[in-house]
Amino acid sequence: MAEPLIRLAQVSKVYGRGAAAMQALRGVDLTIEPGEFVAVMGPSGSGKSTCMNIIGCLDTPTSGSFHFQGVDVGGLSRNQRALLRRHYLGFVFQGFNLLNRTSAQENVELPLIYRGTPAGERHRLSREALQAVGLEGWEHHTQGELSGGQQQRVAIARAIVTRPSVLLADEPTGNLDTARSHEIMELLSRFNRELGITIVMVTHEAEIAAFARRTIQFVDGLVDDDRQSGAPVGEHD
Repeated sequence: MAEPLIRLAQVSKVYGRGAAAMQALRGVDLTIEPGEFVAVMGPSGSGKSTCMNIIGCLDTPTSGSFHFQGVDVGGLSRNQRALLRRHYLGFVFQGFNLLNRTSAQENVELPLIYRGTPAGERHRLSREALQAVGLEGWEHHTQGELSGGQQQRVAIARAIVTRPSVLLADEPTGNLDTARSHEIMELLSRFNRELGITIVMVTHEAEIAAFARRTIQFVDGLVDDDRQSGAPVGEHD
């Protein structure tokens, strides 16, 4: 059988030492297959963000193993993990994380610059990504000239411009109103459906989690519930 895209086996994470030690994860077993759309939920301190950071190669387990496409990430050097992030992962954060006084297109080009993509191809790919998120004609607008929903669309364009295998979204609608939140979620659903990008999304809102096909609930550093849902909100066959 083919390896899952993501596999965590007995992953634990401890911060601090001695009396100050805090166990964020307590032996998590988790697999995610290519093309899934997974919502990760749980109360504050449940371990969901720590798990996301490990999947995103932003943190490492204290014990246990994390495999990505069959490769033991624990055996990679820091530079190799950086390359994995650069070539296989895209990130969308609650706070947008755009550069001030920098145009939408220049923000989207950043991951391509890190890859060493030639300027002409960078410009083409960034314009295509902005068009894909409905921002054609907004390429030269800066952060201060964009609404919150538009800023998040730029952040999504930046995350997908490299066509990552996995898009990691941490509260992607946390700073948006209901209407804009649904627009963003419809966008993510479309990229999952049409481009086959695997999406792992942290959210505390059941209404947002309903867009996913699978919901994983964390409690006290462990997976407490893991269930498939029906067709995501807004999807019609």
